[in-house]
Amino acid sequence: MARRVLPLFVTHDGISSRSNITCKYKCGDACSHAVPNTSRGEYFGDIVRAAVSRRGVLRGGAVAVLAVGAGGVLTACADDSAAAAGSDTAAAGDLGPVPDGTNFTAVAPNTDDAVTVPEGYENDVVIRWGDPVLPDAPAFDIGNQTATAQEKQFGFNNDFAGLLPVDGRPDTYLLVVNHEYTTEPFMFADYDPDDPTEEQVRIGIAGHGLSVVQVKGEPGTGRLTPEFGEYNRRITGTTELLLTGPAAGSDLLKTTADPTGTRVAGTFNNCAGGLTPWGTVLSGEENFDQYFANAESVTDPVVAERLARYGLEGADTERKWERFDNRFDIAAEPNEVNRFGWIVEIDPWDPNSVPVKHTALGRFKHEAATVHITGDGTVVSYSGDDERFDYMYKFVSSRKMQPGNSRAAMRHNMTLLDAGTLYVAKLSGDHPDEIDGSGRLPEAGEFRGSGEWIPLLRANEDGSAESLVDGMSAEEVAVFTRLAGDRVGATKMDRPEDFEPNPVTGKVYVALTNNTKRGVDGAAPADEANPRENNKNGQVLEIDDDHAGTSFTWTLLLVCGDPNEADTYFGGFDKSQVSPISCPDNLAFDSYGNLWISTDGNALGSNDGLFSVVLDGPRRGETKQFLTVPIGAETCGPIVQDGRVVVCVQHPGETDDASWASPASHWPDGGDSQPRPAVVAAWKSDGGRIGV
Repeated sequence: MARRVLPLFVTHDGISSRSNITCKYKCGDACSHAVPNTSRGEYFGDIVRAAVSRRGVLRGGAVAVLAVGAGGVLTACADDSAAAAGSDTAAAGDLGPVPDGTNFTAVAPNTDDAVTVPEGYENDVVIRWGDPVLPDAPAFDIGNQTATAQEKQFGFNNDFAGLLPVDGRPDTYLLVVNHEYTTEPFMFADYDPDDPTEEQVRIGIAGHGLSVVQVKGEPGTGRLTPEFGEYNRRITGTTELLLTGPAAGSDLLKTTADPTGTRVAGTFNNCAGGLTPWGTVLSGEENFDQYFANAESVTDPVVAERLARYGLEGADTERKWERFDNRFDIAAEPNEVNRFGWIVEIDPWDPNSVPVKHTALGRFKHEAATVHITGDGTVVSYSGDDERFDYMYKFVSSRKMQPGNSRAAMRHNMTLLDAGTLYVAKLSGDHPDEIDGSGRLPEAGEFRGSGEWIPLLRANEDGSAESLVDGMSAEEVAVFTRLAGDRVGATKMDRPEDFEPNPVTGKVYVALTNNTKRGVDGAAPADEANPRENNKNGQVLEIDDDHAGTSFTWTLLLVCGDPNEADTYFGGFDKSQVSPISCPDNLAFDSYGNLWISTDGNALGSNDGLFSVVLDGPRRGETKQFLTVPIGAETCGPIVQDGRVVVCVQHPGETDDASWASPASHWPDGGDSQPRPAVVAAWKSDGGRIGV
């Protein structure tokens, strides 16, 4: 496919680049449905909007054009070639040297059917859909798949990736990867969405879950090669998982197959994740609602309200799994859906261990859970609810982490997320009367404010729990956490996705991907943390948190989009010297404390990518694109080591004009092959450090 390089600054096309078919299979077409959060709790933008006259809003908009739009005009006249090439010479004399980790030539926006990395770097596939994970897995045959084979092969649509060093084996790791969802029309040549076969359904169920694969590094490069190690494992939609915490054993979680309410078959729609300091992996169950049919058959108004708050509606599902397994039919098994939407913890060092769903962390569309350890060993876990107008949460454990990697320490540490307090975030802005929905920067030069963590649920040491929300039991708060957040007036955010604590500074960063419903058709208006109506490009929030406490301050690090536009902000950095970035999704840090952002649904007309961002010093906000992924793909699960960068390439070739007979992409195998999701490693050609 011919290479097409786009100019550095591109014109808004008004929509995300995510295709309709991706939306349909990835999130159940959530953005085309009504917003599940219809609550009218306290909301700091509502008061401001009611108080500001229409004339005042218009006057503020005019000021925005003058004060910020002028900057856009100036950057449009700047020498784009220097920025497109990633030149650091324009401001080097004023800003000092380029920080370690970010000294590379920025990749220009493009629509290549390839993974594109900076000059002087290389990349290669680590593992792809269908590659063997277990030694007895058959060779992948895309035309003759079976569920038995898929249960032993690498799953579909990889999202999160984590690398855990294997003790005593130099440059050997366990690669742990989530498999978020399956796109059946691109998996099978003969797929009929109205009448899938039972075997296709079983293959789809097996394509979900996680893979644990041993990989070996190559001396002098960042290449990783899969191996058949003793820890290799597939977790699928039929693997048994254990429910722990305050909702375990609740009547709300009991089913015909599990009258104890403590054992669940499978994990689905696992999106981002996190590594714990004690050596396990946390994985978030996100858009689980799309797998469950016949919500419209529910007549009990309380149950119907609970289902609607989680986006469950209608009759048949897209995949039709309910035709072959009653657990996906709400009419037959009304509680099965309540057993999904949790944080899953996996012990990758024991392939026979039972993964755990931690109910103390609440049930919602978890993008991820990431952990910060305070000085006294307190464990703090952060998580976002990836839905328009939903909330940000943290859990503070009442137990302390035990150091060391003994099995006794591991057993203790895997209970850390079962006892403690769950909170939801409420934010306020410092400049509420200056926020008019245009994205205009306050006169102070930044978007900033403060916040509090409102307690929802306390899980006690003895296994009991208490609700901290009036009118809800502890079990109800755990299972219907969104409704608890509604009751206490949590702040409605623009799709809070990945949370990542900075290992150098302790500050916490949140990717807010987008929200085109903000301020539209009577929906919640803009506020200082979500300052744009019809927000197509998203923003990145920086939190200075009292980790184990209940107060924080915040700023917006980035307001993403085309740097030529007045409604973008890059930490105060010169916008003529940054890469355009849209729809931030997953976050990571390098060893120097630089933030790295992967994108999902770039609304600027180019492929998604991975970007570095400087956080401190005179270059704060400097944003540079490190790689792009192929046509139709999303960049997920970044890992940034000193010697390699790893990303998951999800749904390559998923465009609305593509089909099995006419693929939009032939990545990664080339020729006339079908596209296959895969994990990729990139490294410096001379074996040196990334970005140095």
